Amino acid sequence: MDRHDFDIPVTFKHRLIFTRGAFLDGNMAVSDILAEGSGRRVLVFLEESVSSAWPNLVDEIHGYFDDLDFDFRGVRIFRGGEACKADETLVREVWSEIDESHIDRHSYVLVIGGGAFLDAVGFAASTAHRGVRLVRFPTTTLSQDDSGVGVKSAINAFGKKNWVGSFSVPFAVINDFAFLESQDSETSLAGLIEAVKVSLVKDREFFEWIEENVVGLVSLEQEPFSECVRRSALLHARHIAMGGDAFETGSSRPLDFGHWAAHKMEGMTDYQLSHAEAVAVGVALDTIYSRKKGLLGESEANRVIEVITRLGLKTYHPALDWMDEKGRRRVLAGLDEFREHLGGELTVLLLQGLGKGIDVHEFDLKLLDESIEELREMWEAVAR
Repeated sequence: MDRHDFDIPVTFKHRLIFTRGAFLDGNMAVSDILAEGSGRRVLVFLEESVSSAWPNLVDEIHGYFDDLDFDFRGVRIFRGGEACKADETLVREVWSEIDESHIDRHSYVLVIGGGAFLDAVGFAASTAHRGVRLVRFPTTTLSQDDSGVGVKSAINAFGKKNWVGSFSVPFAVINDFAFLESQDSETSLAGLIEAVKVSLVKDREFFEWIEENVVGLVSLEQEPFSECVRRSALLHARHIAMGGDAFETGSSRPLDFGHWAAHKMEGMTDYQLSHAEAVAVGVALDTIYSRKKGLLGESEANRVIEVITRLGLKTYHPALDWMDEKGRRRVLAGLDEFREHLGGELTVLLLQGLGKGIDVHEFDLKLLDESIEELREMWEAVAR
């Protein structure tokens, strides 16, 4: 055997910009970012719901590029929402537009929309020509404070969330806070669950800041709301860039606290349960389980549940109690799928304190049953 091992260092620049009114006259955030590359062609993909909420946006985008030295190939509008990840239809449409517009590896694809739309268009961009430059504009709380600042994109397949996808660092992520103002209040607040999650596993001080500012957050006051999104996005981005496993080659995924159950419940409900709603239940479940396992104090667990509740999110969903033909909770299959998605042994992060996580590799199913029962009882008490 003649073997040769080569260590190839690979580095990426992960650009994250915060602004307001990115396509308004005088805002140089977009032009400055694009100027860092050598490409001239620009193609924009815009989610239909965002276009409807901002009827002047297409004209603003055209006007913005009219004043710049770029070969602007226009705006393409497509439907988004979770349905756009259900199959590869949108991916193929984006491929076709990229091909017809002669977008190459030095060109730019700008994608403006919520998390599901960013996922589908991002996957198409990451696979066209083995990857064209992608600039993301997340437009929802959930995508600005979590998924939109990451390095993953995917669509669903085989009844499983994010089964087909890729790791690809976007050329830049531009969080335009103005887009958040077009959301309804329920969607705005629900997206903060990812801020709560990342604070619980990364930054106790941030969790306590959320506690102290929850009234302003619930009132959608611009300053604390934008600050919450900003701090969450930075924590997510720093973990990806500096956590040592940006492309998840290992088995630990601290940013997926509460997600093993959330992803399964989304699929079980045919995605009628939104990602934010599912994560709220998943975080509550793993918090209660952490307490029952003796890892987390009772007062700390109660504080987590209180914050989730004050944000208007539920900590229980009946899907937790749906059984299969063998009388086993269907949601438990989420543990197997979580392990399989990564490979290797099961690794789930639990809470050892506020802002401090610990990896575990097995679950006590009896304690898990008791945790679900406790969440159900709390929910029933509130319902009464």
